[in-house]
Amino acid sequence: MDVKPAGSEPVNPWFSKRAETLEDLKVRMLIQKLKIREKQVISHEMAHKTVGGKYAGSVHYEYTRGPDGRFYITGGEVSIDLSEEDSPEKTIRKMQIVRAAALAPADPSPQDLQVAQAATIKEIKARQELALLKEKEQSQPKGKLLNTKA
Repeated sequence: MDVKPAGSEPVNPWFSKRAETLEDLKVRMLIQKLKIREKQVISHEMAHKTVGGKYAGSVHYEYTRGPDGRFYITGGEVSIDLSEEDSPEKTIRKMQIVRAAALAPADPSPQDLQVAQAATIKEIKARQELALLKEKEQSQPKGKLLNTKA
């Protein structure tokens, strides 16, 4: 009879093989989750970039190393230009694009919603400014001005 130290060999080889299989399954499931997350992040950020056009900056990704040693994209961001333009009309058009870019993904993040809100506020202010300018134009006397320096 051979005597071996406890823990040197499993009592039931089938149980040991099953445990390894469960561990492998856990690893495969984690890798699958990382792949799904990567696709979601890429889709989300590309929606911002595509709709934002010239007002959207480059995409920056965050990576996580998976159990297989590969890096997976697990987060990202696209900067967006929220500055006002040189006229109310241009600012209105720009803020409409910025808001659409912020809300472009199927699942906007809380930060996306904040950007959309900021763009909406700037658009409202630009509309108010435009209304004041139009009101001033309408209150100006119509017709030709006379040269009184003659």
